[in-house]
Amino acid sequence: MSVRSTSNLNGSVSPRPGRRVRDPAGVVYSVAILSTDLNSPRPLIIGHRGASAVAPENTLAAFARALDEGADGVELDVRLARDGVPVVIHDATLRRTGLREGIVAEMTSPELGQIDVGRWFNRANPQLTHKDYARQFVPTLDQVFRFFNEDANREAIIYVELKTDEAEQSSNELAHSVGQCINEFEFRSRVVVVSFNLNALAVSKQIDGTICTGALFEPRRTARKLMSTRRMIATTIEIGADEILFHRLIATSKAVHCALENQLSPVVWTVNHARWMRRANLPGLQAVITNNPAEIAAARGLEL
Repeated sequence: MSVRSTSNLNGSVSPRPGRRVRDPAGVVYSVAILSTDLNSPRPLIIGHRGASAVAPENTLAAFARALDEGADGVELDVRLARDGVPVVIHDATLRRTGLREGIVAEMTSPELGQIDVGRWFNRANPQLTHKDYARQFVPTLDQVFRFFNEDANREAIIYVELKTDEAEQSSNELAHSVGQCINEFEFRSRVVVVSFNLNALAVSKQIDGTICTGALFEPRRTARKLMSTRRMIATTIEIGADEILFHRLIATSKAVHCALENQLSPVVWTVNHARWMRRANLPGLQAVITNNPAEIAAARGLEL
């Protein structure tokens, strides 16, 4: 599958041929993109960087904890190491989670694999300290996929966020590397590639049109661009994405309904407390992304 040029993404956008942006009307229906059990509870619960409220983010420990707490899957962040290997880490530097100086893009994946990114969590959260958290290292995407390829974890959904800089070449390289890893593990039915970088998402679709992609939107960016719900929907359609991920502050009933009317799966992030589920628990919602899977799993389906 190919998509049209996205060179106009910073200006006006128009839907691809055959996809008109429609306002909410008629019957609301769920668009299930991934091969999940349609009878499973909705919305799906996705652990943001794993169970990052109670374990060090973007580590195997956090991913395991999320599944233990009832999550249907996890969200993780991916950057390219100097050797071109996709590694799982949120920040561009090691200062916050690695407790040292260092730029991810300037280090090789073996070097990053020696960086403990769990000790900071124990220091910052003494009430949640665990001895196993002190030896959690920056994993490669390959290592994380191997974890999710184990029998006990094969039903989990994985949202992979592309963390890119402004350079087009590096964004394209990251999209290619992640796409290759998805295909090597035959994870196309389990992975959603998401990003704020819409050009990188378009490249992901050009690489393999069967890879599910999702466009991320948050309040500051949409306000800065004066982006309405219709424009967010149109932009998502323009790049050929399958899902649209709204920050919880802009996830209105109208936005969710409009996404469904345009055959996009709506997702809300980041929903961290049960009381927030009143706003996020909208008919037709595909998933909620949360730092706290246990609390949200307990609240799913309740009349709050």
